[in-house]
Amino acid sequence: MKNRIMLVGEPMGLFIAEEEALLEDVRHYSTSVAGAEFNVAVGLARLGHPVGYLTKLGSDPFGRQIVKVMNRNSINTSMVMKSKDHATGFMLKSKTSHGDPDIYYFRKNSAASTICPEDLNELDLSEYCALHMTGILPALSSSARESAFELIRKAKNEGLKVFFDPNLRPQLWPSREVMIQTINELASMADYVLPGENEGEILCGTRDPKKIAEFYLSRGAKAVIVKIGPKGAYAATEKYSFYSPTYPAEKIVDTVGAGDGFAAGVISALTEGLSLEEAVRRANAIGTIQIMNVSDNEGLPTRDELNRFMTKYQQQAE
Repeated sequence: MKNRIMLVGEPMGLFIAEEEALLEDVRHYSTSVAGAEFNVAVGLARLGHPVGYLTKLGSDPFGRQIVKVMNRNSINTSMVMKSKDHATGFMLKSKTSHGDPDIYYFRKNSAASTICPEDLNELDLSEYCALHMTGILPALSSSARESAFELIRKAKNEGLKVFFDPNLRPQLWPSREVMIQTINELASMADYVLPGENEGEILCGTRDPKKIAEFYLSRGAKAVIVKIGPKGAYAATEKYSFYSPTYPAEKIVDTVGAGDGFAAGVISALTEGLSLEEAVRRANAIGTIQIMNVSDNEGLPTRDELNRFMTKYQQQAE
C-alpha cells in the first residue's frame, strides 16, 4: 500500500543556548536534532503517518544521535546513508525572548552535501504516496542540486504527490541568482508549493500573497499556500482561493520550526483526503503550537494534542 511519506534533506546536531547571550558568550547548551525536513518528518510521524527519510550522515556521534531520534519518532531509516569521510553537520542556536534567534551553521562539506544522483539509483518508491522537499537540499552542493531534480522526476514518474517549501538559506548558495532560478525551477515541478511572503519577495518580486500564488500556479503548481505570519495563510488553486486565519499563541517562545509544523499540517491533511481548507486550518494550528515551544520539533503535537488544541480555540471562537 502506497501510504508512506518521504522526506529528504540534512538533519543536523543542534546546540540550544540555555541563557540569553551572544553565541560566543554562551556557557551552557542543551542538545537536540534540527533540520527543516527533519522537523516535518517528526510532525508527520507524531500524527500517525508512516514516514521515511533519505539523507546521508557521518559516522560520528551526531549521526548516531540523529538515527536514535529517528527511531524514537518511528521514522524509517532504511534510506539513511553513511559517509566515512564527511562529518554530520551541526548548528548553534541562541536563546531569545524577542524576535528570531541567532543561528550559526557548521555544515560545509558535510555528509549530506555529498548526496549525488548515483545515490538514488536503487531508490524504491513503491510504498510512498508523497514526497516533501525544501530548497535546502539543492543549496548544499552541485551534486545535491542534481539529486533534488532527479528525485522529483522519480517521484512524479511514480505518481507521488510532490510538496515543496522554498525554505531559503541564502548563505548556502553560490549566488542569489542561482538560488532564485533553482528554487523556482524545482517549485514548477511540484504539485503543492508552500512559500512565505518574505520568500515571495525574493523569488517572485512581490510580497502580495495573491501574486505569489499566481506566479507558481502559472508555472504548473496545483495549489499554492502562502504563509503570512500572524495573519495565517492564503491558499489558491486555479479554481478558487481563500484566506485562513491563524490561531492565537498564548506565549511565543521560539519561532523556529513554525513553517515546518505548518508543512506537516498541510501534508498530513491532504494525504488523508481532507480539503485544502481543512489542511490549511490544521497547518495554522500546528504552526502556533510549535512557536509556543523552545525546540525546533519537540513541541510538535500528537493527533490527540492537536485535536484538543483545535477544539479549545474553536469553542472559544463560538
